[in-house]
Amino acid sequence: MSDRDIQNQPDRTILPPPESPFKGKIETAMKNSTQDWPQPLKAPEGAPNVLMILGDDIGFGTPSAFGGPVNTPVFDRIAKEGLRYTDFHTTAVCAASRAAFLTGRNAHSVGFGFIPEGAAGFPGYNCMIPPSAASVLEILRMNGYGTAWIGKADNTPDNEVTPAGPFDRWPTRGVEHFYGFFGAGTTQYYTPLWRNHTPVRPPRTPEEGYIFDDDMANEAIGWIKRQKSTHPDKPWIMYYAPTSAKPPVASPKEFSDRYRGKFDDGYDKLRERIVARQLEMGIVPPGTKPAPGPDPLPAWDNLGASDKKVGSRMMEVFCGAVEHIDFQIGRVIEAINQLGDLDNTLIIYAIGDNGPTPEGGMHGEMNKLTWINGVPESIDEVAKRLDEFGGPSSFGGIPAAWAYATSGPYNYGKMVTSGGGCSTAVAVSWPARIKDKGAMRRQFTHLIDIVPTILEAAGVPAPKVVNGVAQKPMEGVSVTYTFDEAQAMDRHTTQHFELTGSRAIYRDRWWAGTRHGLDGLSVIQAKPIVPFDEDIWELSDRRSDFSLATDLAAKHPEKLKELQALFDEEARKYNVYPMANNGIELHQTGTRPKLIAGNKASYGPGTIRLPEEGVIDVKNRSFSIIAEVENVDGKAEGMIVTNGGMTGGYALLVQNGKPTFIYNWLAYERYTIASPDPLPKGKSTIQLDFAYDGGGLGKGGMATLFVNDRKIAEGRVAHTVPYLFSYGDTFDVGEDWCTPVSPTYKLPFKFTGNIKSVTIEAKEGNLSAEDVNHLHEMHLAGVHD
Repeated sequence: MSDRDIQNQPDRTILPPPESPFKGKIETAMKNSTQDWPQPLKAPEGAPNVLMILGDDIGFGTPSAFGGPVNTPVFDRIAKEGLRYTDFHTTAVCAASRAAFLTGRNAHSVGFGFIPEGAAGFPGYNCMIPPSAASVLEILRMNGYGTAWIGKADNTPDNEVTPAGPFDRWPTRGVEHFYGFFGAGTTQYYTPLWRNHTPVRPPRTPEEGYIFDDDMANEAIGWIKRQKSTHPDKPWIMYYAPTSAKPPVASPKEFSDRYRGKFDDGYDKLRERIVARQLEMGIVPPGTKPAPGPDPLPAWDNLGASDKKVGSRMMEVFCGAVEHIDFQIGRVIEAINQLGDLDNTLIIYAIGDNGPTPEGGMHGEMNKLTWINGVPESIDEVAKRLDEFGGPSSFGGIPAAWAYATSGPYNYGKMVTSGGGCSTAVAVSWPARIKDKGAMRRQFTHLIDIVPTILEAAGVPAPKVVNGVAQKPMEGVSVTYTFDEAQAMDRHTTQHFELTGSRAIYRDRWWAGTRHGLDGLSVIQAKPIVPFDEDIWELSDRRSDFSLATDLAAKHPEKLKELQALFDEEARKYNVYPMANNGIELHQTGTRPKLIAGNKASYGPGTIRLPEEGVIDVKNRSFSIIAEVENVDGKAEGMIVTNGGMTGGYALLVQNGKPTFIYNWLAYERYTIASPDPLPKGKSTIQLDFAYDGGGLGKGGMATLFVNDRKIAEGRVAHTVPYLFSYGDTFDVGEDWCTPVSPTYKLPFKFTGNIKSVTIEAKEGNLSAEDVNHLHEMHLAGVHD
């Protein structure tokens, strides 16, 4: 490129670019004047399309291209046509990883030292990505790209997820098209969807074959085709974030049944097979030994018959979920191919955002809300419903031992900042550029390297200013240097990791870390918490110990001290401090912004999709619901107000013409208090008073129903939900927008009368200090995602 050409290139470091001066000519008469149109900033010539894929809670040893048990032909195809990165790393929890993946900065640098449900008011923990850290989607949109986000969105504060915004930290801040859901994870069959800023219902029901993975692919394909049709010369970038392999695991039976009988010999043998295949394929260096697993995990041979049956079937379903995700991604990639654009499309396929999750516990679970609320299902209860696992009526996860088997050759998984907690399988293809097809790359890489890689591939610099805000420098390193040079020296030589006190540091193939008491099986500490400076650290030399199997701390104490000092330096640089001992402490410290303050609020008709944390909390205390309604024709029917759904919650509705209150205690029991008489014609006030027993968390109480100040029914609610009703179900007035609190009505069960207002008033709680601490422990479990 000549000097003159360089001078004529737009300055892409300031976004959006300054307005261009008018270069035409203006005279008194238009016929004597010369036009000049403002020109939008176009992407550099030859810039590739970009497809960013990030899975959820899937371990390093899961896909077949990394020696795993799941048939992933699409991931394998990307690996065969491109490169496999065998030393790729994430953070140890989903939202933090996604913040790093999208911004090219360390998670704490952009406020994501934890997840939105456990945010605290410190720069590294507020879960508010600052304007100084524009995402790759926002950067490329301003550089002439089409932009889309399909799937999970887990980087928006809870109090901002409403139909009325604010929208500053929504996916739409950087993209032109968003279709997905908010939060850590939710039902894949009744998914609480948003299209841009508008809540929408799934286009079909589960009975009609709906599952979000299929819907995601349809949406992605439709958007890509529209882009090609409308702007054939304009490149695009899409962030594609499927979640059905994480609890609640969801898989069509057709896919799950492909794995029937494949795991009957147990998780110990599975892990052995994974590591053996990895050695044979060259995924791990010769001589790699599997790291020892957590002590609490029993040997397969010591399990009872029910545990073996439940676990092996749940593993079959989990594998079906991963294969189904891969299949749907294949549909998207084939659509790109049919449009003739695959050759110049950069595909980055990261199988997981962190390691596999142990939240299924020792036995697996059908309803993760039971564990979160401190009343987990027994193995017998899980076994009774095993055939439902992975379907519309389940909301569970696989046993921890099965999850950890897929971390091979590492140990542990999600929440632990070493080994299997923050290592994942990645394949990258770009046929027009990557010629060393099917090869492996062993350089140390991390999620924060993805954005610099994409920008370099697109020919776009990291901006200095976006929307008038000076930008934080990119903290990752582009990996395009590895495309042509398999033996290139590592350029990412230092990386820190931290999550609720569990921490690690990498420098030039040395790794040091401490779990800060976590056993990886539970978010509650396995050992007494000690001061941070008394934690026991382990040390590994990854030049000879890829899997971190051997602790060299006693042999090389000076190297360990050097790395500990380096961690402190990095932590101060990237907002890691102050660290919390665990999620309990984060919750106690946090004063997260709320949608509403106080103990009373009124809501009007059309109030939908408000997050559970955003409305008046009625748990562990007495409360009232007062609804002003009108039964115009004497035949009114439908939902008045609901919070939660099939995993737990309440509903005040008119059913069979009669005012009714239903309380769902974690799908164990449903309590119904119904009027013996129909709702009168005309205007009425329906009131539900709940008198809480007190004396601890999740206790029962008496529910009394009134119509026009007349007591019409009462009933005992023996148990209540102490911490969380659901993931994804919301507070809705006038109709039910996600899953039903009771199977006795069909969604959306829209109220056919008129609603003037619904008022929720909660009484001051009388919990003891012990109750509050217990509640925080359940909160910690709840934010495990």
